[in-house]
Amino acid sequence: MRVITLLLICCFSVLGFAQNDTTFNEANALYNDGKYAEAIDKYEAILDSKQHSSELYYNLGNANYKLNNIAPSIYYYEKALLLDPNDKDIKNNLAFAQNMTIDAIDVVPKVGFSRLINNLVNTFTTGTWAKIAVGGVLLFVIIFLAYHFSYSSYKKRIAFVTSIISLFVAGVSLVMAFQKDALNKKDNPAIVFAQESRVKTDPNATSEEVFRLHEGTKVQVVETYDDWKKIKLSDNSTGWIPSKDIKLLKIILK
Repeated sequence: MRVITLLLICCFSVLGFAQNDTTFNEANALYNDGKYAEAIDKYEAILDSKQHSSELYYNLGNANYKLNNIAPSIYYYEKALLLDPNDKDIKNNLAFAQNMTIDAIDVVPKVGFSRLINNLVNTFTTGTWAKIAVGGVLLFVIIFLAYHFSYSSYKKRIAFVTSIISLFVAGVSLVMAFQKDALNKKDNPAIVFAQESRVKTDPNATSEEVFRLHEGTKVQVVETYDDWKKIKLSDNSTGWIPSKDIKLLKIILK
């Protein structure tokens, strides 16, 4: 019975993917014909089926950009970039969309040792750092065995030094993997969707206004309280914004 159920699930999954491919092609045809709103409806229908890809988000960004929908275009380009961080077309189109935003926020650069560590940590993903650590440990074991069974003093010295280096690389990679994972968990970006949002000093409507943000601006969510989000900007400014005014780029699993 379980085998039959599994086969049915597989069949429905294949049919679902095939249907989404057809819908994706139909949406692309509508986009090429200049029917951007209709194309968006088709693309969003695919999202409703829980199928995601950088190409789908990229096309959604393009369609919204053509309609001058600032926040949605930036949102979907950012979503596409999360799935394909090195795609130049996504980066270029995102830059064009960001030029339509009103808010000009300075970026406070990291300097010194902090910048060096961040650049090193961001060189690879958490998974890649973990694989390097595992590889370093395996190499250490292999070389240590070679050291143990070698009769040549010269070969023993080479094996000893190499094993120490591989163990060091494994240790550093493990630390980097944990650091990268911590950065990923801390990173909680969102896009402002309200045409204009008043950011407050405290999470209530009667508190003092500190500044205003407009659609398309990217923020970092650092805290949540009821229907409010505490945000941080690239210039390190902070404040509380209504949750309904922004849309998170990531799905945070708890």
